[in-house]
Amino acid sequence: MNAEGKKRIWSDYQKEIADDHFFYVRSCIRQSFFPGSEQFFLNLMRNILGKDVYENPAHTTCTGIGYHSDIVPSATIMTVIARHFALMKESGYKNIAVSCVTSFGLYTEILETWKHFPEELAKTREYLYKATGREFDIPENVAHTSDIVYKFRDQIAQKAKIPLINRETGEPLRVVEHIGCHYAKMFPKSGQGGAEFPNVLSGMAEAWGGEVIDYPERRHCCGFGFRQYLVQANRGYSVSNTVKKFSSMKPYKPDFVLTNCPGCNMFMDKWQYTIKEINGATYGENGDSIPVLTYEELTGLVLGFNPWDLGLQYHMVQSEPLLRKLGIDFDASDKYKTKDGKQMPLPQNLINV
Repeated sequence: MNAEGKKRIWSDYQKEIADDHFFYVRSCIRQSFFPGSEQFFLNLMRNILGKDVYENPAHTTCTGIGYHSDIVPSATIMTVIARHFALMKESGYKNIAVSCVTSFGLYTEILETWKHFPEELAKTREYLYKATGREFDIPENVAHTSDIVYKFRDQIAQKAKIPLINRETGEPLRVVEHIGCHYAKMFPKSGQGGAEFPNVLSGMAEAWGGEVIDYPERRHCCGFGFRQYLVQANRGYSVSNTVKKFSSMKPYKPDFVLTNCPGCNMFMDKWQYTIKEINGATYGENGDSIPVLTYEELTGLVLGFNPWDLGLQYHMVQSEPLLRKLGIDFDASDKYKTKDGKQMPLPQNLINV
């Protein structure tokens, strides 16, 4: 195939990502387990890239975990998300930036439902108005926040202070990118690169100097899966998926895992502890486990931010081996201190320390 043909086909896998003026909606899991990530995203957008990002304190959970657990009916979650759109309309915004991959999948699912079943849209408008007196518009642009960081990856590269290079060897760091299932597997056109060639994270890693690893189970689930995990009897299935994925990547000696889903990040981080406790297995070099970073945390490191300000100490798998490879100076005694210098309780049983 000639170059022009390839270019035309690849254009079908690109999604439109707004340039500015975002209504930001947070993630329950991300702000609970990785609060530094969402805070850094706002700092990145407003103070480093100079973008207009607004968040409304009246925003609530999307109820996605309840929906995927068959607790929250579809009519209810459609009305909850319609309320989010109403808050956006009242705030004067038309572009929505979604922090959570589960929420992002639900927004796209509901918008597709309303597109093909307009009677459901009409019923949702009625439910929302009767319950709250609010009205809403369909967003002009729906982007996951990883889409937005991907869009500005070259601008970030121009400001980079810490490229993804192993300072000891001079070689690019080996990156495993993991895309959340709800990002593009359900509705491929909603994701950058679609379901077949999602390059939202690999594009960032390569732009900042890293080498992306291709391995057999690259598109395998992290092991989360709401029904696997929420039903206690099924958790062995959840762990076995994670074992399969990490066993597949281990021979390629990744330096770190990069995710765009807070649930994937939590499970790939904490299940490494669980697996080590069960059978002593580790998947990194020299008996270490593999650090699992959010794309916001990686962006912050590349831009030279203090790793503890980004919240890396709140992972189960600690990042010191990776920080040394990057040549980042850090003070381990500051890991668990508040901004005013008070020592917080030290967590136990962390990995890589």
